[in-house]
Amino acid sequence: MMRRQTMLVVVLSLFFFASSDAQLKKRVAIATFHDKTGSGYHSLGQGVADMLATALVKSGKFMVLERQEIDKVIQEQQFGQSFMVTPESAPKVGQILGVELFVVGSVTEFGTKESSIGGNVPLFGGGVTTKKARAVVDIRLVNVNTGEIIAAESEEGEESTTGLSVRYESIDFSNPSHWNDTDIGQATREAVNGCVELITENMSKIPWSGKILRVNTDGTILLKPGSEGNVKPGMEFEIWRKGEEIKDPDTGLSLGAEEEKVGRVKVKEDMLQGKACKATVLDGKDFKVGDLVREKQ
Repeated sequence: MMRRQTMLVVVLSLFFFASSDAQLKKRVAIATFHDKTGSGYHSLGQGVADMLATALVKSGKFMVLERQEIDKVIQEQQFGQSFMVTPESAPKVGQILGVELFVVGSVTEFGTKESSIGGNVPLFGGGVTTKKARAVVDIRLVNVNTGEIIAAESEEGEESTTGLSVRYESIDFSNPSHWNDTDIGQATREAVNGCVELITENMSKIPWSGKILRVNTDGTILLKPGSEGNVKPGMEFEIWRKGEEIKDPDTGLSLGAEEEKVGRVKVKEDMLQGKACKATVLDGKDFKVGDLVREKQ
């Protein structure tokens, strides 16, 4: 009896891990955060956004776009060098990038909250202090397909230290590795971890999707993503085509578009180092580049 119970536990465990591994990864883009602290610290918004991107990648649950990809699209679309992604512009940029979620945020507090002991130590350029570093990040999660803000929260972090104070003015915040181990770095990481939890909780509200990249002459199709997004051979998907965008006549905001199911496909093999995969057609015809790939219902 005990042996049967042990075997059952092993089988259930294998099923659990197989199901977890098969979970499809959704694509996320993160805009450079606005620096609303008034501190003037160099590249603070970029540094905090990059810290969030690294944390999301390490979670293993998402595909996160590289900043170079986002910047390239912004340049190609001629938005301008000073263009900042906002909740209003995120859907347009996000659809071009092919992501499901765009994270837009700002840093509203950053620095030392309080100090109890002053002092001057010229050799080190700081004072011996007891202080509390504090970072507050406001983020909004934008559903790219609908333009809806599905969550908006403030996440904060604090770190108390006693010792030599660090002058933040000397830090280049564009590279998080330069300030990870500082008191403000630890406080910021706490706030960023709160952002990761918020994104994880709300991603279930957004359906996973991929896209057709090419229709081959042999009848197969190339779609994205591949194993990079946990898409594996044998998986079946539905192909949907977007209709005309519908806008609210009062606000001018997009309300989305009607969609039509045009067929089904089955993944045959991984391609392009996991960025894409090849699939055979199970049902339907006349597929087009840009058609949406959705989970089978």
